[in-house]
Amino acid sequence: MKIVTWNCNGGFRNKFQKIVTLEADIYVIQECESPEHSKGEYREWAENYLWVGESKHKGLGIFASRPVKIQRLNWESNELQLFLPITVNSQFTLVGVWTKHGNLRTFRHIGQLWKYLELHKGKMAARSTVLCGDLNSNKVWDLNHDRRWNHSAVVRELSTINLVSLYHAATGEEQGAESIPTFYQHRNLRKPYHIDYAFSSRDICNIQSTTVSVGRHTEWLEFSDHMPLTFTITCELV
Repeated sequence: MKIVTWNCNGGFRNKFQKIVTLEADIYVIQECESPEHSKGEYREWAENYLWVGESKHKGLGIFASRPVKIQRLNWESNELQLFLPITVNSQFTLVGVWTKHGNLRTFRHIGQLWKYLELHKGKMAARSTVLCGDLNSNKVWDLNHDRRWNHSAVVRELSTINLVSLYHAATGEEQGAESIPTFYQHRNLRKPYHIDYAFSSRDICNIQSTTVSVGRHTEWLEFSDHMPLTFTITCELV
């Protein structure tokens, strides 16, 4: 099964035609508007989707091809932002992520995911899980904050429930030493960062042959400051 995660930087109704060229089974899209309040081709295309957001103009959506059955999970968010947990074909859990400042003054960005794991780590451990999206985080910033819940701590927490970063598994690179950026701040090529991730349970990904790719800025920067991250897992369509 092929999955894409992409922060579209808003205006997804005018960009979805671009992302579908990747021919994925599932698209996890950050900063997209709600199809329910849209018209035209975007609304017609988004016939199999789930969405969450504080504003109809900018939220987190998961869009699936027709054969894929997706169902929202009733997991408490405790106002943490933004998370969209679903089941896919009753085979595995998919947690879409777009970490934001949130309403907790101390726990911003990666801290939102840390708190979310405190709530739901047990549920993710109970079945095969994929967690992916814009984490707004990288190990290189760990030293900037004297906190127990930095990027490295979250990666360790995910590893305790057998979730591995597919980009790092595929490339052999270490956290914080990524050679391929997923984000260019202010679309400036001199400010590249790797802040978008896909973590998967080992039982639904073949670590030895994991396929992961990041879009090139020459193709995607005109659409967003983020590059799409594309990966595959071993679950097949049924």
